[in-house]
Amino acid sequence: MTEALGQDGHGHFSPRAGTPMMPPRAILFDWDNTLVDTWPVIHASLNETFAAMGRPGWTLDQVRANVRKSLRDSFPGLFGQRWEEARDVFYAAFSRQHLTALTVLPGADALVMGLAARGIPLGIVSNKSGDFLRKEVAHLGWNGYFGAVVGAGDAARDKPSPEAGAMALETMGIATGDREGRAVWFVGDSNVDMEIAHAMALLPVLIRPDSGPDGEFDTHPPAHHLADCGALLHFVQGN
Repeated sequence: MTEALGQDGHGHFSPRAGTPMMPPRAILFDWDNTLVDTWPVIHASLNETFAAMGRPGWTLDQVRANVRKSLRDSFPGLFGQRWEEARDVFYAAFSRQHLTALTVLPGADALVMGLAARGIPLGIVSNKSGDFLRKEVAHLGWNGYFGAVVGAGDAARDKPSPEAGAMALETMGIATGDREGRAVWFVGDSNVDMEIAHAMALLPVLIRPDSGPDGEFDTHPPAHHLADCGALLHFVQGN
């Protein structure tokens, strides 16, 4: 993660030495901050929850830095025995505004359509509640592009545990043997995404402008780091 961003002119860091390279057999995507931006809604909903629980709120930067795991994995640590009450407040706040505030990240439309046009099977594995996630995908008219849309609560355990990813690949008809040589990619913006990729022996691809704080990816490094959706599409088209 030490290369200069954009060194090839398209926002791609060089792959780590020894990384096998082949066109993707299929791609699993994270959702929030990978294809869409819902951070302002998450921020507002979380601060409404903190207020209801008598807790001080977080800044947007704090939310971005700390919101990685699913609600059922993170809220017990945040709110203790009142976590289910906090969950209900958060979901009520989030449901009021998440569709109207949903923003597609620059280049995401072209990325999704371009990959689909190449015949690459696509899926989503997110730590957002499955019901909210599927409503957002449908709201954008993207249902036809994704063979599986798996959110928090859909599998026995949420990301970074591999169950959610395995559910997505099974739904898409991608057998275990098709992953050999890391031909299936997992694309996301966080360490949780890289962790599930390693757990499933998928090719871990980081997509975000910056490389993050030192040490963030030491245990689960990305094979490739691309600046944005446009850089990812160009990278796939070149392989």
